[in-house]
Parts: sequence; C-alpha cells; structure tokens
Amino acid sequence: MQLNRPLNPTERVLMGPGPSTVPQRVLRALAAPTLGHLDPEYLTIMDETRQMLRQVFQTNNEMTLAISGTGSAGMEAAVCNLVETGDEMIVCVNGVFGGRMKDVAQRFGAVVHAVEAPWGQGIELEQIEAALKAHPKTKIVGIVHAETSTGEHQPLEAIAKLVRKSGRLLIVDAVTSLGGIDIPVDKLGIDVCYSGTQKCLSCPPGLAPITFSPRAVDAIDRRQSKVTSWYLDVSMLRSYWSNERVYHHTAPINMTYALREALQIVLEEGLEERIARHAHNYRMLRAGLEALGLEYIPQHSLTTLNAIKIPAGVDDLAVRKRLLKDFNIEIGAGLGPFKGQAWRIGLMGASSSQANVMLVLSALEQLLVEQGVAVERGAAQAAAAVANKSVASLV
Repeated sequence: MQLNRPLNPTERVLMGPGPSTVPQRVLRALAAPTLGHLDPEYLTIMDETRQMLRQVFQTNNEMTLAISGTGSAGMEAAVCNLVETGDEMIVCVNGVFGGRMKDVAQRFGAVVHAVEAPWGQGIELEQIEAALKAHPKTKIVGIVHAETSTGEHQPLEAIAKLVRKSGRLLIVDAVTSLGGIDIPVDKLGIDVCYSGTQKCLSCPPGLAPITFSPRAVDAIDRRQSKVTSWYLDVSMLRSYWSNERVYHHTAPINMTYALREALQIVLEEGLEERIARHAHNYRMLRAGLEALGLEYIPQHSLTTLNAIKIPAGVDDLAVRKRLLKDFNIEIGAGLGPFKGQAWRIGLMGASSSQANVMLVLSALEQLLVEQGVAVERGAAQAAAAVANKSVASLV
C-alpha cells in the first residue's frame, strides 16, 4: 500500500442508501477557514444553522441543533436524554433501524416493548394502540419514518395523534426523509425528531440534526438521574447552542459550515419544491424499473430510497460491481434477511435527478440482459419518459 500517494477519490454517481452526492458549494464551504468554536463569527454561523434547521424540520422548537456525530448519534441523543433506567418504551421494529433503536434503548436502561411487522411492511395503528393498553406505564414511543433497510415509508399522522393523545413522548427517526419527504414536526406533534446530514440534505456525513419539543425538554429537565451519556447530554449542549455559550466540546467547525450551506441550498430550492422533485424522480424511476420487470419490496415505498427484488438467477454482487466499475454508479445491497435478495437505489438530495434516473435504468437494462433476464430494450427509459411527462403535466 502506497501511503504517500496523492488523495484523489473517484467522483461517483451516488445512488445507494447514502451518502448522496455533495454539491460543489457544500464542498467549498467545508474548505473555508477554520474558526475557533467560540469565535463570534462561528457562533453567528451556529445561530443561522439552527434557524434553517427549524425551517427544514418545520418546527418552532427552541431546542433544535446539530449533534456532533452521524445519524446514529442522533438516535442515541434522542433516546438517552429521555430514558432513565427502568422507563418503559415501545419501539416499532420493521427493519434494521427500528431494531437498532430497540438495542439503543435497552443499552440505556429502558424496558422495551417491541411492536413488530415483517420487513417491508408498515406498523399499523392498531398495533401501537394495543401495546399502549398492554403497557400503561409506557413513557416513550419510538418509530422510524423512513426505514433505510427496506425502503418502507411509515405513515405517521394517525400514530402521532394517538401517541400525543395518550400523553406519551414520540421519537421519530427521519434520517432518510428530512429534506426529501414531508415531515412537519410541529403539525404532527413529534417530540424528538433526528436525521443525518448525508442523505436528502446532500452534506457529508458527520452531523445529526435533531429537534426537541418543549414537552421533551420538560421531561429532560425533570429527570431524577443524570443523562447516561455526557457527550450527548442535551441539558449541557443547549448551554453551548444557546446565548449562554458555555463550552461543552469542540464542535466540528467546518462540518457546520457545510451543513449551513446545504440547508441554504434546500431553502433556495424551496422545501415544498424539493419534496415534489423527489416524488417526481421516484415516479420516473419506478416506472422504468417496473418496465424492466423488477418488483418493489415495501408496502409504502419511500420516494428517496427504492428497495427492489433481485430477479431469480441474477448475481447481486456481480451486478453491483459492474455498476461501480463500468458505469461509476453506486447502489446498495440488501441488509439482514434481504441480503442477496434486494437492491437499494437512492434518489436523495442532489442525487435525485432525471439524468441519474435515466443513467441507472440504462445501466441496469444492459446488465440484466447480460445476466440472462428477458428485457425489452429501451422499455425502461421509455416508461420513465412517459412518467416524466405525465407528472410534469400535473404541475
């Protein structure tokens, strides 16, 4: 291995489950001069970033910030700040990340009651209603809005209303939806919502946007014990992110620059328009994939991540390797029970474009033919073009 070679990573077409393509504007922001973490200029940048995060989360929550860490740090921050040892928590599990939330909650001392559904299916309102009745001491309900492992889009409106009415706190994982799928935090009554920078926000991985409702902050303030994690303790982090500016840890300065620029791009496009773009390109891609004879796995598909069944006899790894080597396209493999059975094709942030839709359809058509799949040449791109026109006519 040559350790002194120049760093020159290949610029890929990122269409996997994340990260997504990072615009040059964001990369330039990342390379801006580093300031001190208490420099007045940097504190102003933090305030601007918070304000833009509130707009993207569609919330007025004062406690809205970016955790220093990836989306998984957001999950841990959401759970560890609300859970005290012995607290009961209902966690909805229908994929990897619901399972991860369950594991995290147990590690922080929660008594977890799992509400489960088969991978690729949504959690039903009646399941949560039954769990709340069976476990009346439940303090928190946790659910994944966009299950990255299965492409399942979890409907939240009725569930959020039920949890709110019951007086419990609701934690929502929006790692693969924030900035690409509508998730109005205040309107839904979500108490804690967290995400990651590398998906629909098209920023490098490294920060976890998160927002806490006043109810959640009140629950944190009424804790009988210290938050188990010092690093993720919001009762201390808020003193740094607020006007007090009490030092907690050295923030990732340049990542904050990058997030600020990424959020600026989101708001320049318009959140509603950005969500519509993701939906538009999803419909194009779906029409093309189905024209290739490929089937979708999820009950309710995300517009940001497409989980597709691999046809019988097709070599999963060989296709993905060829996509990367010959077409410079990255897509994702299946996880857990979907390993070797599914492809995950992301359309997130800057990666969600008509050009990318047409590119991946053309590449998959060629590779499926080589794998012996009966495919009508040109049908995928033709179907996508028709979908594009039909969607455009509705705008």
